[in-house]
This record gives sequence, C-alpha cells and structure tokens, in this order.
Amino acid sequence: MRHLQDLVAPYSEHILDWFHVTMRLTTLKQMAKSFTSLELLANLESELERIKWFLWHGNAFKALQRLDWIYMGVECYEPGETSHPERYKKLEKALSEFGTYIKNNAPFIPNYGERYRHGEHISTAFVESAVKEIVSRRMVKKQQMRWTQRGVHQLLQV
Repeated sequence: MRHLQDLVAPYSEHILDWFHVTMRLTTLKQMAKSFTSLELLANLESELERIKWFLWHGNAFKALQRLDWIYMGVECYEPGETSHPERYKKLEKALSEFGTYIKNNAPFIPNYGERYRHGEHISTAFVESAVKEIVSRRMVKKQQMRWTQRGVHQLLQV
C-alpha cells in the first residue's frame, strides 16, 4: 500500500492521522479505567496520557519505551483467583497491537503540535466523514439510483 501511495503522489508528505492514533489511545484508556484499583496498574491512565504527549510531539521512540514498560508490567502481573484473567489478556493484546501499530508507522509520525501551530493538517477525519456521508446517502433505499455493494467497494478503492 505504501508503494501505491508513492506512485500516485510521489512528492506528497505521508503522515499518520492523529485521529486514528487518539482513537486507539482512547480505547486503551477505557480499558485502563477498570484497573485503577490495582497498585501495579493504578497509574496506567497517566502513563497513557504521557504516551499521548510523546506522540503529539513526534517522539515515537519515547512513546514506545513507555509502552514497552507498561506491557512488561501487565505481562508479568499474576492476577489473583478473584480477578478476571481474561481482562489482563485483553489489555495485554491491546497494548501489543498498539505498540506494533506505532512501530510500523513511526516514520510517519510528525510533530503534530508543531504542525498544528503552523496551521498544517494533522487529521483527515473531515475527508473521511465527507466520503462516509456521500456513500451512505447514495446507498439509502429511497434513492432512485443506488450503488451496488461491488460498485461502492470499487469506488472506495479509488
């Protein structure tokens, strides 16, 4: 997919969309709320905020260091018989997936704060929203001309 981007727009700048980063972090924060009573994971939310700060400032290396530290803490923790081990496995998996996501996209993580202050784009959520709106309107059953599922798929590929 990355090579296709380079072929279509060879001189464009490719960055990771801030919206997608924060959505994944929000999911992790929601999971962290259920672990606030445990001493080991009590500061999980604040650590995730720190990771968000590092990513906002373009420091993927530091964010990954913190993420690895959290992951090791969760991985080494032995839940008691009364706790729910599936929650720990779920959190461990989510942290691992987020870490892989950041590692794979680290070259595309700019200093979002600097870009934002200079009026540059940090998210394409408005474009995604517009495409979603257009496709959903065209797929409504009351329309005289509707797109087929195959047609919509092909359009979205373009």
